[in-house]
Amino acid sequence: QVQLVESGGGLVQPGGSSALSCAASGSDFTINDMGWYRQAPGKQRELVASITAVGSTKYVDSVKGRFTISRDLVKNTVSLQMNSLKPEDTAVYYCKVFLWISGYLRTYWGQGTQVTVSS
Repeated sequence: QVQLVESGGGLVQPGGSSALSCAASGSDFTINDMGWYRQAPGKQRELVASITAVGSTKYVDSVKGRFTISRDLVKNTVSLQMNSLKPEDTAVYYCKVFLWISGYLRTYWGQGTQVTVSS
């Protein structure tokens, strides 16, 4: 059984920084692509950042230059460093991980963690 557990987030002042982490636990899997999504109240969930199995990264335009996605394939984690936060970054953030398990590519979501940017 695979589980994703997110940590980090919380209340941050505008211009501040915060970091999110997502750890995959279980056995007999190989990590493929990983990413972070967010969903603000009344809005659709959007892809914020992604990192492929070979380390290529992509970001939504609104966070380019401010957010950095990284991964640790030994610890099976994906992280999101968020700098220069803005009130419009307020949302529930979800990690999404693609795992190879017994020859099948499966998708797993984290439980979500709230990030609130406010003074």
